[in-house]
Amino acid sequence: MIRSALVVGGGVGGMTAAISLRRIGVDVVLIDADPQWRVYGAGISVTGISLRAFDALGILDQIRARGHVGAGMRGKTVGGQTVMEPPVPDNPTPIQQGGGIMRPVLHDILSATVRAEGIDVRLGLRVETLAQDAQGVDVTFDDGSAGRYDLVIGADGIYSQIRGMIFPDAPRPRFTGQGCWRVVAARPPEVDRAEMYFGGPVKLGINPVSADQMYMFILEHVPDNPFFAETEMVEHVRALLAPFGGAVPAVRESLTDPKQINYRPLEWLLLPKPWYNGRVVLIGDAAHATTPHMASGAGIAAEDGLVLAEELKRHDAITEALHGFMERRFERARLVVENSVMIGDMEMAGDLSNKGPAMLGATMGQLQAPY
Repeated sequence: MIRSALVVGGGVGGMTAAISLRRIGVDVVLIDADPQWRVYGAGISVTGISLRAFDALGILDQIRARGHVGAGMRGKTVGGQTVMEPPVPDNPTPIQQGGGIMRPVLHDILSATVRAEGIDVRLGLRVETLAQDAQGVDVTFDDGSAGRYDLVIGADGIYSQIRGMIFPDAPRPRFTGQGCWRVVAARPPEVDRAEMYFGGPVKLGINPVSADQMYMFILEHVPDNPFFAETEMVEHVRALLAPFGGAVPAVRESLTDPKQINYRPLEWLLLPKPWYNGRVVLIGDAAHATTPHMASGAGIAAEDGLVLAEELKRHDAITEALHGFMERRFERARLVVENSVMIGDMEMAGDLSNKGPAMLGATMGQLQAPY
């Protein structure tokens, strides 16, 4: 088994990998380019696969306490009438539940766990060079320091620097044609589970993220990938929300400040096998960046970290461990990425059939299988 590892990137996948490796006895250094180790964005949906991964990591109770975990969902018309509310199982397991949490809160939980494990965290640091041989990887950093590690893990996101270093001809992220608007708002008591609004001009959903907050997401078809100035965001989102009823009008009226709004164009990437070159391996968005249609990006990134530690513990030879990691991860990640993109394509094409929801349900059922 390896003795030392460098994790590049302090997001969900990188922190999960660092924690999991430390717990099997590996000396871990985690670096992040941001000196403040900040996280951007609003709320994040967490599906059953995310909750199961967080349970394995030992942080599910904190997710429950500081976010929202529950079961079930409501389907609503554009006007806000409930048309679907599937029954909720008794005493559901984590994989049967879902919920939401603010991204900064999830980051705080994970980063506190990283610190508590005694992991060496170095911020404001980037990799300058990588040079590997059969026994290890020599790394130089942009502050002039250097280190040698048995394994380097690139968890540095969709625009991964490490991916470019080990796979210079790797495919680039691709724009889907959709943009995602996210808004955090006060949560009325009746919004006690995820809600989806069907039949509107845009796809809209609501998810509780704490005892008193919820977040709303809006998927808009923006084929030309326009830039939205901060000064136009409020009126743009208010216009998108105008047709909707239910809990939406109150959110619309509360929108006065562009800082309440988060927007990003949706991009995706699926790196072909393998995700490793020698002793350098990619996980999370660096290998398989997905769209939010299945709310599973965080879950599969966390699974990457857990599985990587399991395979490294199981095998003495690093080549066998990384091969085992790929055998367990590629098809699962492909399922999430490709089906998420296909659902988005159906939405942009105006497909009002049940194909998209059916694909979502079938895929989520497949993901309940062990990782």
